[in-house]
Amino acid sequence: MATRILIVDDASFMRMMLRNILNSHGYQIVGEAENGFKAVSAFEELKPDIVLVDLIMPEMGGIEAVKKIMDMDPQARIIICSAMGQQALVVEAMQAGARDFIIKPFQPTSVIEAVQKLEREEE
Repeated sequence: MATRILIVDDASFMRMMLRNILNSHGYQIVGEAENGFKAVSAFEELKPDIVLVDLIMPEMGGIEAVKKIMDMDPQARIIICSAMGQQALVVEAMQAGARDFIIKPFQPTSVIEAVQKLEREEE
């Protein structure tokens, strides 16, 4: 069964880019959200295997979303998506429970490698 992924980013272009990369490698995109609030409710409703979360979003950012998702499910597997120069925020997100991070602009290989790494952790 394909790994089920939730994509969270306020930029629809970034969501589309991730969706295309992941779909082309056989992953199932179960949902998308454009801010942390929607990410938390989508996580609760869809129970994805992996969540890709942008750091900087309106209304509720990635770090807060990671904390709320981890409160719901301490086993949640979350990958942070960040632009260059956001190292301090990446560290904070990792401390909140994210398992890995990928840097924008996305390189398809780094996206797939990060997802595969979390899949291996499950085994």
